[in-house]
Amino acid sequence: MTIAGSIILIMLGAILTWAVEFDLAGLDINVVGVILMLGGLVGLLFGIYRITVTRRAVGPIDEPVVRHEIYEEPETRRTTVYEERRHYDEPPL
Repeated sequence: MTIAGSIILIMLGAILTWAVEFDLAGLDINVVGVILMLGGLVGLLFGIYRITVTRRAVGPIDEPVVRHEIYEEPETRRTTVYEERRHYDEPPL
C-alpha cells in the first residue's frame, strides 16, 4: 500500500465515522470508518518505514571507479579499382 492510498483510507474512514448518518441492519458505519482509519494509519507508518530503510541501504564506497578508455585507429584498407577500357567501336556488352 502506498502512502497516497493510506491517506485516502484515513480520509474515507473519517468521512464514514463523523459525516455519514446512515444505518444498516447489522453494520455500524462508525465502526467501519474507525477500522479504515486504523488500516490507513498502519499503511502510512509502513510506507514511511519502507522509504527510510531503502534510503539508508547505500553502503560506503571504498574507492572511486576509474574508467580507462583506449581508442585505437582502425586499419585503413586500400581499395583497388580496375577499369576496363572499351573502345567506342565495339558494341555494348
